[in-house]
Amino acid sequence: MPKNKKELLAEEREELLDILKERFEKYMGRHTGMEWANVQAKLEANSEKLWSLHEMEKTDGEPDVVGYDEATGEYIFFDCSAESPKGRRSVCFDQEALEARKKHKPENSAVNMAASMGIELLTEEQYRELLKLGKFDMKTSSWVQTPENIRKLGGAIFCDYRYDTVFVYHNGADSYYAARGFRGSLRV
Repeated sequence: MPKNKKELLAEEREELLDILKERFEKYMGRHTGMEWANVQAKLEANSEKLWSLHEMEKTDGEPDVVGYDEATGEYIFFDCSAESPKGRRSVCFDQEALEARKKHKPENSAVNMAASMGIELLTEEQYRELLKLGKFDMKTSSWVQTPENIRKLGGAIFCDYRYDTVFVYHNGADSYYAARGFRGSLRV
């Protein structure tokens, strides 16, 4: 039995590693020049990060390695599901927005969910990097980290991909839609 909530059972760990390895090998173009054995060694040495990847996977994020930071020695994972992860849709932007809604509150917010999963929302720049690796969010949209000046005015930003172009939009931070979720990043 895990010692705490952020640790996987042995069978969950093995199942997740198998899923991640299969995805890694299927989409080699996302991580050219990297080797799975090195990624796996890093994951096995950090059970809390593995738990976060499990959370990404169980909410249909399909996390995969998209980069390596030479300076820190960390592998970078992004949610690579074709559409915004199904298990993270119909959420407003953050806790402040959630509390501001008087009626028809969503169950959660993107920022709260990401924090509870141990991940971060993609930035606009990271979102654009993701779209260099394939076509994502062609029917959905994803909240992204929002500059403080926009958030102070009650707004938040989200992105999607239409007409072979990444679009960045704004909305009230308290809005939520069935086709809008968020994508996360994790460094291991």
